[in-house]
Amino acid sequence: MKNCASMTIAIISLLSILFFMSVSASNDRSLRTLPSLLDDATSFEEGLSSSLYHKSCHDVEGVIFRKVMEWVKKDPSLAPSLIRLHFHDCVLRGCDASILLNHSGSERSANVSKSLRGFQVIDDIKAELEKKCPRTVSCADILTTVARDATVLAGGPFWSIPFGRKDGRISLAKEATNVPMGRESVTKLIELFESKGLNVLDLVVLSGAHTIGRSTCESVQHRLHDYKGTKKPDPSINPVYLNYLRKKCRSTSGNVFLDATTPKAFDIHYFRNLKKKMGLLSTDQSLYSDLRTKPFVNALFNESSLFFNQFSVSMVKLANILDAESQDKGEIRINCNSVNYRHV
Repeated sequence: MKNCASMTIAIISLLSILFFMSVSASNDRSLRTLPSLLDDATSFEEGLSSSLYHKSCHDVEGVIFRKVMEWVKKDPSLAPSLIRLHFHDCVLRGCDASILLNHSGSERSANVSKSLRGFQVIDDIKAELEKKCPRTVSCADILTTVARDATVLAGGPFWSIPFGRKDGRISLAKEATNVPMGRESVTKLIELFESKGLNVLDLVVLSGAHTIGRSTCESVQHRLHDYKGTKKPDPSINPVYLNYLRKKCRSTSGNVFLDATTPKAFDIHYFRNLKKKMGLLSTDQSLYSDLRTKPFVNALFNESSLFFNQFSVSMVKLANILDAESQDKGEIRINCNSVNYRHV
């Protein structure tokens, strides 16, 4: 117990230092944001630049934000869906918009991608930008910016985005099975994140995106009635929450909020729920039972500012995952749903 408490205090101290660094950076125009201070400079090595479109497509971020706001205003549930779409894209072949390619055998056609939403938002934005600046803004940069703007519109933090991602030409359904589906062990999650250049803190913080949005009841059914073949529910579920989920998920075709406390607010209640044994997915609740991740949950439990700032850092790191082949042989798609040669 003492060791766990000491680790938690150490993590809070570390996060506090990062927070004050970000405040100092925001007051200095020569420094961009906290993410640019903490990244390992891979974004610069890959040629990403926050000023890339300043001359070639003026107000590109304004165009994207207004479109996202228009869509989210009509359907607020799109905000978490757009963040999720970005994550699904980046954890496979890097952030190359391969998830958007719509053909037989693509990531988008995979069974694990069937609940993804928001494609029409990207198509709408791309069409607008093609009118304004043809063949200039990549679908990968659009999707990355859309995820940031969706976060802001949901009440979350803002962060600066470096641009220059290329659109990949390869998208394989079999690779989509590598995306976490809610049943993986913490070890598997850590291994996946580390393979992408992310760490344990990134895992916990990015999981905090589950403070908004919904999941299918199918994803949680195994926890409610026959957990690991025991014919009993998952013992790590709060009994009151278990009763709620059983009523809400009588059918696997239904949906349930990821955050049962404040499902439409981007806040730290996700982490508070874990302490109450109210994490919806197995991968959520296991963050509080595993000693490698629990201290980070404790550190963020009452620290909204730290969560917001670190979420910005981790999202920039996520968006800077780039596959060498996609960048070397990539393109700027005319239509985000298909590679350019199909338009010739």
